[in-house]
Amino acid sequence: MIIFKNVSKSFDKNKTFVVKNIDLTIHDSEILVLLGSSGCGKTTTLKMLNRLVEPSDGQITLDDKPIKSFDRVNLRRSMGYVIQGVGLFPHMTVAENISIVLRLLGKSEDERLKCAMELLSLINLDPKEYAFRMPDELSGGQQQRVGVARALANNPKYLLMDEPFGALDSITRNALQDELLRLNTELHKTIVFVTHDILEAFKLADRIVVMNKGRIEQIGTKEDILNHPATPFVQELIQTPTEQLANYQEILKEE
Repeated sequence: MIIFKNVSKSFDKNKTFVVKNIDLTIHDSEILVLLGSSGCGKTTTLKMLNRLVEPSDGQITLDDKPIKSFDRVNLRRSMGYVIQGVGLFPHMTVAENISIVLRLLGKSEDERLKCAMELLSLINLDPKEYAFRMPDELSGGQQQRVGVARALANNPKYLLMDEPFGALDSITRNALQDELLRLNTELHKTIVFVTHDILEAFKLADRIVVMNKGRIEQIGTKEDILNHPATPFVQELIQTPTEQLANYQEILKEE
C-alpha cells in the first residue's frame, strides 16, 4: 500500500506548487489512474513514488515505511517503470533490454535469458522470433510491449506507467490496453497509470484520481466520476468525450 499524506511539490522554493496538499491511498493490486491535462501534476506525483522527484512537504509511505528511508537506486530497481518513449537501448537485443535490471543485480546470463524468454511469452511475442532482434526491428507497439516486459523483469510489486501508450495509433493502443488488463489478472500488480485520455482511464482504472492545477478534484470509480462529478472541472472533463460519443452515434444513425 502507498499513502500520500499532505504531499506538495514546488520547484521555486514554495512560490508556486506543481502538486499541492495531496492525500491519497493506493491499495494493493489495484490499477489507479492519475487523470488530467498537461501540467496538472500527475507525472510529478508519479515520479515522487520512485524518488525521481522529491516532495517539498508531506510524507509518502510505501508498505508502512517512509519512502525517504529507501535507497533511491534500490527503490527504483524494485519498481517497474514504463514511459511513453519506451527508452529501449538501441545497441542491445530485445532480451538484453528486458533483462538489464537483472544484469545490474548480478544475475547470471542464463538466468537473465530465461527471464527474458518467459516475459516475451507473457506479452505475446514469440521468444524465438524476437529475443535477439534489435529495437529498431520492432514496431512501436512491439517496442512498448518490450518496455512493459522490462518493467516486470525484477517481479516488482509496483508498476509505474507514464502515458505509455500515448504515442501509438488507436488500434495498437487499444490492443495494449487489453494486454495490460490481461496481464494484471495474472500478475496482480499495483499499477499507477498516468494519462490525459479519459476513455483510457475509464477502460483501465479500478479508481481514477482527477487532477487539476496540482490538486485532486475527485477520487472514485468511473461510475462515480460519470454519475457524480464532484466539481465543475470534473463535470467539464467528462462532458466533451460524452458529447463526442453522442454525436458519433447520431452520425451512424444517419448513415
